[in-house]
Amino acid sequence: MPKHDHHKAAAHHDEAAKSHRTAADAHEKGEHADASQHSQIANDHSAHAYEASKSAHEKSKGPKKL
Repeated sequence: MPKHDHHKAAAHHDEAAKSHRTAADAHEKGEHADASQHSQIANDHSAHAYEASKSAHEKSKGPKKL
């Protein structure tokens, strides 16, 4: 199982976290339109992270044993 799949998932998780922090900062400043935009970006990264994690997990299981 190549590490690449797990690194890809981790990168999406990192980007989601970064966008969540940016959204929180914008919200605290009262920049609600920006906060909403960053929240949507964070949501998109989270969805990609979930799919990449699921794929990496499935690939790391290896062949099924009978």
